Amino acid sequence: MVTSPYLSYLILSQDYQIALWLLAIAGVSDLADGWIARTWTSQASKLGSFLDPVADKFLVGTLFLSLAWVGLIPVPLTCLVVTRDVVLVAAASYIRYRSLPAPKTLTRYFDPTHATVQLAPTITSKLNTAVQLAFAAGTVAAPVFHFVDHPVLQCLCYVTAISTVAGGFSYLISRDTYKFLRKKKVSSRSSS
Repeated sequence: MVTSPYLSYLILSQDYQIALWLLAIAGVSDLADGWIARTWTSQASKLGSFLDPVADKFLVGTLFLSLAWVGLIPVPLTCLVVTRDVVLVAAASYIRYRSLPAPKTLTRYFDPTHATVQLAPTITSKLNTAVQLAFAAGTVAAPVFHFVDHPVLQCLCYVTAISTVAGGFSYLISRDTYKFLRKKKVSSRSSS
């Protein structure tokens, strides 16, 4: 998430070689972070499990908006990707708000220790994120390696559109997208 604004600046400045290196470093860092959280569960945190998908959406949105601005990817695809992510974030925010017990304050809303719902990305959505990042990385690499408008990139553009729609619909039809967490009630035993 920290590198996204600078990455956008590099793309808008058409400094694609440095942008490609920074994107590669961010990708390796994200993969390492996920691997560490899965391998050593003591290193996983509620805040991290919340911030990781937000950071991915921020990175994807920043990349697509910047690449559309410089004319390397179609504006309609960017609108599709950004709209889907805005709808998903709005839906997750609404579910979080509805599941938060009273008093509903901003402090409690953003406090990860008050977990009320567990969100789980669908397999289709995970694949979609990978496709979107692959397309964005390929598009950033295209001016560096001189393959702008290559048929493979054009094909990947359509695959990205299809996977974006499929990933969005997967949240609508999946029953495992979110699960409300219930606090365990402490039962009082009466002595006889």
